[in-house]
Amino acid sequence: MRPPIEPYDHGMLDTGDGNLIYWEVCGNPDGKPALVVHGGPGSGCSTGVRRSFDPERYRIVLFDQRNCGRSRPHASDPATDLSRNTTQHLIADMEQLREHLGIDKWLLYGGSWGSTLILAYAETYPERVSEIVIPAVTTTRRSEIDWLYRGVGRFFPEAWDRFRDGVPEADRDGDLLAAYARLLSDPDDKVREKAAIDWITWEDAVISMESNGKPNAYSDRPADAIMAMTRICAHYFSNGAWLEEGVLLREAGRLKGIPGVLVHGRLDMGGPPQTAWELAKAWPDAELIMVEDSGHTGSDTMRDAIFTAIDRFADR
Repeated sequence: MRPPIEPYDHGMLDTGDGNLIYWEVCGNPDGKPALVVHGGPGSGCSTGVRRSFDPERYRIVLFDQRNCGRSRPHASDPATDLSRNTTQHLIADMEQLREHLGIDKWLLYGGSWGSTLILAYAETYPERVSEIVIPAVTTTRRSEIDWLYRGVGRFFPEAWDRFRDGVPEADRDGDLLAAYARLLSDPDDKVREKAAIDWITWEDAVISMESNGKPNAYSDRPADAIMAMTRICAHYFSNGAWLEEGVLLREAGRLKGIPGVLVHGRLDMGGPPQTAWELAKAWPDAELIMVEDSGHTGSDTMRDAIFTAIDRFADR
């Protein structure tokens, strides 16, 4: 990766509804604009992702989505109301940030949940997107959510039993994610903390067999970051991300004329390659690169493919 860099500008975007969105800009002020869209939802943006771009050629914009990272109010506080945190709110935040920074068009980069948000934004504002690079493709269909939090348990039955048993017995054969959303908003600190650990331990298990997997990959994060991420994840996934089922694939024709590179790991347990394959067929200008040695957390091969795609678009 390229050497670490620091932002030359940053601030808090006032959305007008009580939310402040942290943003920063790195690289060349006159470079090609690129927006980093982080995953989770609720993980916050890692400063290390700045190093994915050539700082001489890119104007690199990072932001923390609502209620996580450096944005405020923070979802780790049980008093923080998440009713104004939906996919549609995040799309509006991205567009407000683009206008605030005076950017006409930008390249969009991000994976996992970030890819869902990228596709939702680009299908809403295709005229504002120059290119798209997505590692680890998801569209957050309910079928994908059900696989991640139930179906893949076939490979990790012990871990899935623990995840299921983290909710009251009456909820175990029903909507697990809605049950977790309730627990993560409980007024009792101990109830919330246990639910967050049970959720994040399941996330650790799903990526545990990958080439870049490591013990406690998610649960080693600070307690407030874990609480925010798990609470926001449960909030989004129990509501199907407020997206009509399959809409991002059905509307992929709106991306016509936007060059895209999709980089997906063949061994991605949490997000099988089928979604990436379907999106590549539905999006006329997308190239799909299937990485044989990679899962959801990537590999050296996946990193090289991502960097190659980003560099290819730098001077376009």
